[in-house]
Amino acid sequence: MAERTRFQWPQPLEGQQPRIWYGGDYNPDQWPEEVWDEDIELMRRAGVNFVSVGIFSWAKLEPEEGVYDFDWLDRVIDKLGKAGVAVDLASGTASPPMWLTQAHPEVLWVNDRGEVCQPGARQHYRPTSPVYREYALRLCRAMAEHYKDNPYVVAWHINNEYGCHNRFDYSEDAERAFREWCEKRYGTIDAVNDAWGTAFWAQRMNDFSEIIPPRYIGDGNFMNPGKLLDWKRFSSDALLDLYRAERDAVQEIAPRPQTTNFMVSAGGTGLDYDKWGYDVDFVSNDHYFSPGEAHLDELAYSASLCDGIARKQPWFLMEHSTSAVNWRPINYRCEPGELVRDSLAHLAMGADAICYFQWRQSKAGAEKWHSSMVPHAGADSQVFRDVCELGADLNLLADQGLLGTALVKSKVALVFDYESQWGTEHTATPSQQVRHWTEPLDWFRALADNGLTADVVPVRGDWDQYEAVVLPSLYILSEGTSRRVRDYVANGGKLFVTYYTGLADEKDHIWLGGYPGSIRDVVGVRVEEFVPLGTDQPGAMASLRLSNGTEAHDFADVIASVDGSTRVLATFQADSWTGMNGAPAITVNACGDGKAVYVGARLGREGLAKTLPTLLEELGIAADGPDCGKVLRVERADESGERRFVFLFNRTHETVKVDVEGEPMVASLAQVDEASGTAEISPNGVLVLKR
Repeated sequence: MAERTRFQWPQPLEGQQPRIWYGGDYNPDQWPEEVWDEDIELMRRAGVNFVSVGIFSWAKLEPEEGVYDFDWLDRVIDKLGKAGVAVDLASGTASPPMWLTQAHPEVLWVNDRGEVCQPGARQHYRPTSPVYREYALRLCRAMAEHYKDNPYVVAWHINNEYGCHNRFDYSEDAERAFREWCEKRYGTIDAVNDAWGTAFWAQRMNDFSEIIPPRYIGDGNFMNPGKLLDWKRFSSDALLDLYRAERDAVQEIAPRPQTTNFMVSAGGTGLDYDKWGYDVDFVSNDHYFSPGEAHLDELAYSASLCDGIARKQPWFLMEHSTSAVNWRPINYRCEPGELVRDSLAHLAMGADAICYFQWRQSKAGAEKWHSSMVPHAGADSQVFRDVCELGADLNLLADQGLLGTALVKSKVALVFDYESQWGTEHTATPSQQVRHWTEPLDWFRALADNGLTADVVPVRGDWDQYEAVVLPSLYILSEGTSRRVRDYVANGGKLFVTYYTGLADEKDHIWLGGYPGSIRDVVGVRVEEFVPLGTDQPGAMASLRLSNGTEAHDFADVIASVDGSTRVLATFQADSWTGMNGAPAITVNACGDGKAVYVGARLGREGLAKTLPTLLEELGIAADGPDCGKVLRVERADESGERRFVFLFNRTHETVKVDVEGEPMVASLAQVDEASGTAEISPNGVLVLKR
């Protein structure tokens, strides 16, 4: 990997002090100018100090080829800046205008069946199209030249949510670029043949001209898995290459802190965002809540992963929602209190900026039902009152010194890997019910149930610097990563490894000799076969009981042997005809100066939560604090540790009572009893304390 871009954060406007950035996407081109002044007055009331402008404005910025209209944008930026609202100015390239696609239909992306994506929405361009790139870079340069001296523009917002709709393009442009990517990665066609295992099914290629994208091969057929894994790598890299070109075009003329908004979430695994994190001045993310009982935990997990991608530098929450989104089959609203709580959860996890999509709710278009800071109901609404409450909370926390603190390092690192997720997505695997991304989320929640808030750390990150590490279904382990695992445990590390870990190397070639092939010596077990569990066939085994009172679903390992240094902590309990009765299910192995626990089945959040007390005790890991399971406890501190902020989030739908560990700063749906030194936090409530 190349070196990371130097961290740079948007600086306040002249005469202002650093604050927590607060605001959202602002689309004044959707509204008549008489609304703009009202917007700015409402922004003052809400404490807004930052907006992103021009994200989808290409057709207005360049109404005809080579004809630019910046007058309207000049007026808006001037009004915002004079009101103390800084501008994150977009390159405007996220959605090509109609005149461009009519003149150059060859910029439109193509699906795997050869069907052309027509204009009518957004992101209808080919990332590898030289024609699209020429026009996009021309706009980037025009924007940069026009606004290079504007004092109110504090950051550049390059494009928008790369790959949200055009992650995969199977056009001739993409084919050419894929061949070039493969040649750069492998050097020779023989190396490609080896990586893709083309001896199977007579797929051997004689030269790079025979490489084609993984286009439609018929229903029920199976794509070459090595090729498909590289296609996903290439597609992420192709978009990254476009981003770099747009970024550089802007920065050469008007250097300012730049970013592009990622889409990091538990299941948001389309692009390798950790690799992208090397190329932005500051990491920014769009996150939308998952409705239901996992809401807070999934948000905290995703925010922790974002913090890991940012390597604990401040990061920017560029988009989330005040309430309902518009793109789910059922668009659930936020419950009372969640607008403030969700924002403070991102803040707790290291975000120094809280922004929404969008400022004013649209009255027309595909996102008119997406909630906003100013809803259809206007300023006389609970949503806007909550927006104002949050603005006041953020200002208070800034006054009290939250800026300059970072998320305190956890005892436990959960390792996440985009490529392991991609490897598990193939349609010919032991079980289609197993994917990498679900297991780390289950572990995050189960650890929280036991009073531990884990850090989610990308596989390239410094996970081996933690007291304990979890490898949760990390399907791909390269030789380099395997070596790190061995060294970590040998030097005293405490390791948890689960089923489906270390099955393949970075080429998606299986590690031979029994699973987990590359770290079998570390975990001290040898898995010979798998026991997929399911209900799709009558009489199939749907679950397996464990001797510790938990139950495995979806997947279990056949652990055929254990090393002499390995102890069995739990076994499977099943009918004798299954061959699983009494077989090892959970083990612990002494290896060097450390220990490694192996969990050979999918236990889910509840099973893990029940199992973890024994495993944590086995490895000597203590909980972070009291109120295990009921409260998510997150802490930010400065480098000296003298300035600390404790965030306590109610994870239940019942009121919980907590000890007050410092001076109360923010109490949203929480009541503090100073006499007893306790507080009651209602459902969806949060208490922020300064220590």
